[in-house]
Amino acid sequence: MDEARAWDLLGNARHGVLATTGPRAIDLVPICFAVLAPRVYLAIDAVKPKRDLRPQRLANIALDPQVSLLVDHYEDDDWDRLWWVRASGRATEIAGPEAEVALDALASRYRQYADARPPGPVVRIDVDRVQGWSADPGGI
Repeated sequence: MDEARAWDLLGNARHGVLATTGPRAIDLVPICFAVLAPRVYLAIDAVKPKRDLRPQRLANIALDPQVSLLVDHYEDDDWDRLWWVRASGRATEIAGPEAEVALDALASRYRQYADARPPGPVVRIDVDRVQGWSADPGGI
């Protein structure tokens, strides 16, 4: 899969799994995100219950900013349509005008975020590598 197609699939995916490295293990968490290539943005929201607004992923990013985001498509009945894309890069908490642009992008993708704008923090991933695979390289 070429890089342009990988970015396209990433940008159209509705959710993914963020991998961060914690003090004792790799931590995986499902996320919603917005792509403004070559960056990916996510925010800590108030929609889903959390113990607090500083979840483990933020602590992990502070310790080790290298992260990966995985999106994929699976169909039980048609394995010719399988694909995945992984974006890897450096994550940083952001604020100010860039965070507002990111929140606008998230709100335009997700009705829930338009109804209840995430309070943040907002995280930017500066993607330095995007790669993917498809069972049908010519058709996906």
